[in-house]
Parts: sequence; C-alpha cells; structure tokens
Amino acid sequence: MKVRKFALADASLERSPGQDGDIFAGNVIDQRHDAPITIGFGRYAPNQNLEETMKVDDVMIVLEGKLSVTSNGSIVTAGPGEIVHMPKGETVTIRSHEQGAVTAYVTYPHWQEA
Repeated sequence: MKVRKFALADASLERSPGQDGDIFAGNVIDQRHDAPITIGFGRYAPNQNLEETMKVDDVMIVLEGKLSVTSNGSIVTAGPGEIVHMPKGETVTIRSHEQGAVTAYVTYPHWQEA
C-alpha cells in the first residue's frame, strides 16, 4: 500500500447504517484496500443523536462544529482539533450541536464487518 492523502470530497457519504437521523459516514480506506483499519469521514447535521454500543474501537477527530459523547453518565464535548476515543463495548450517545459537525475517524477492526 502506498502513502496517500484524503479530503472530505474523497468520501462517498452514506446515511449511517441502521440510523434515521441526518448522520452520514464514508470510508476512504477499509478492508477493500487490505488495510488493518478503517479510515473515513463523518457528517452530522445540527442537533442529531446517535446511540450505539461500540463493536470496534473508534477514534473520532472533530474537524468542524461540536459533538458531545455521553457514556455511563459522563459527557465529553469536543470541537475542532479534538479527539474522542470510544472503546469497543462502550454504549455511547453522540450528539451534534446547533452547528452540526464534520469528523474524521479511524476504527479497529473494520466497523462494517463487526
């Protein structure tokens, strides 16, 4: 595999599987590329909620906007340039704020296979 760079425009964003909200994800590297991790971008419309029990370790980097992640009664809020780690097995609620959010993510193993 060669060194590559990606921008949001490189991702084919699709509605997050199993969700009704305006939350979209698009992988740019995943199992189709024989990579051990998945890398992609996410877009959250304003005031969206996503509840999920993490099937993989997920690292989310906030590029624009603001997100809050609630788990076990604790809330972590992240803005541009901040990173949130959501460990495998953790039940989380991800909430976008009034401006929505754009994120980059890395998961291990591949979230689509989990």
